[in-house]
Amino acid sequence: MEGDARSPTVRRRELGALLRAMRTEAGLTVEQVAEALLVSPSKVSRLETGHRGVSARDIRDLSDLYGITDPAVRDHLDTLAREGRGQAWWQPYDLPYATYVGLEAAATAISDFEPGVIPGLLQTPDYARALHMASMPRLGPAVIEQRIEVRRARQGILTRDEAPPQLRAIVDEAVLHRVVGGSAVMAAQLNRVVQACELPNVTVQVIPYDAGAHPALDSTFILLEFAPPVPGVVYVEGLAGQMYLERPQDVERYIHVFQRLSTISLSPQESIELLAKLSLGYQKD
Repeated sequence: MEGDARSPTVRRRELGALLRAMRTEAGLTVEQVAEALLVSPSKVSRLETGHRGVSARDIRDLSDLYGITDPAVRDHLDTLAREGRGQAWWQPYDLPYATYVGLEAAATAISDFEPGVIPGLLQTPDYARALHMASMPRLGPAVIEQRIEVRRARQGILTRDEAPPQLRAIVDEAVLHRVVGGSAVMAAQLNRVVQACELPNVTVQVIPYDAGAHPALDSTFILLEFAPPVPGVVYVEGLAGQMYLERPQDVERYIHVFQRLSTISLSPQESIELLAKLSLGYQKD
């Protein structure tokens, strides 16, 4: 399996962005649209944020209301709505983070800050297995192997032929010293990261211990960017669950934070040298 750039999740977001722009151009509020179509304002909002699938009737009614008469435009909206209702390869797995996988599959750029673990797109199966075995609530062996299978499929986006995303990953130096799965697993994992950095679309940087305090000291986040008109989104995950930040001001704030983290990190070349050095040390253990 390989990541699909035509993700239903992102098709819904693309369609939503277009519908919101059309409503704004028509000079209508969400409440006015809801009243005209005899639906709830929350439905209109969910259509515009891509959190709800759009039916052919929705497209027809909204296009009529917004005065969209161009057949090509209406056909494009219909196509996006149909693709947004499609079945993606990851959906049969019933993942608790399926929305994220759908966003990741179509991102043009992924900026991943991880203070505690190696980024998922760069993890080896053994490293991922050790992480899953330590998770709470406990996962059964079959579920763990399924999650690893999904992770390997997700990693295919980095080497796909058509428009692989630019991955910029920043990790805290502590990640490299936390022995997950044993020395052999860590040696292989750090080697995997070094090898991934040979790809033209992958960059990894390490925040050294002596960088001191920084603006994301107590955070972990992934910034996902897409081809216009789809807006970017920030994915934040922790013990309390998953959160998606979509307001432009929030996305912009995380962009600035990531840029700051990159500035205080070791250079990509220095980071690779540190990874290789530590991998060699694990091999000797």
